[in-house]
Amino acid sequence: MSVRDALRSAPMVSDVPGLRLLKVGDGWDLVRTSAEIGLLALAYLRAIGAAIGPVLYDGPNERLYYAIATGTAGSWVGLPVRHLSTSSWLVAPGLELLDDWFGGWCELPDDDTLTDAHTLRTALQHPYVSAAQEEARSDTCL
Repeated sequence: MSVRDALRSAPMVSDVPGLRLLKVGDGWDLVRTSAEIGLLALAYLRAIGAAIGPVLYDGPNERLYYAIATGTAGSWVGLPVRHLSTSSWLVAPGLELLDDWFGGWCELPDDDTLTDAHTLRTALQHPYVSAAQEEARSDTCL
């Protein structure tokens, strides 16, 4: 089931209009990263013309979530990401909610396109993205 279809049938979160509770790990998993690094990777993916699946921007937590095919994550060692799969849930805006405060969908294809895990890993290892990671690490040491 595509993320878009899952959003249509997902239950609302505590009766908050527009927010849905999505079960992860049924056809697609998520890779979570900081918004700073995730947006650089997204720019790279767009620049190379890669197929991009759903990408959610979580404004309050400054994170990006990329949808990838279940079972394709492989190893993310050394990368500032977290792989979310079976037994994980995501609070996400429905199709009707786009909000400056909450964030929203940077990408939400009409079909079941998912971001290729290998291509995403390559984007996260791009020199520009790596430089931002190093800068973030050095800022936390101050």
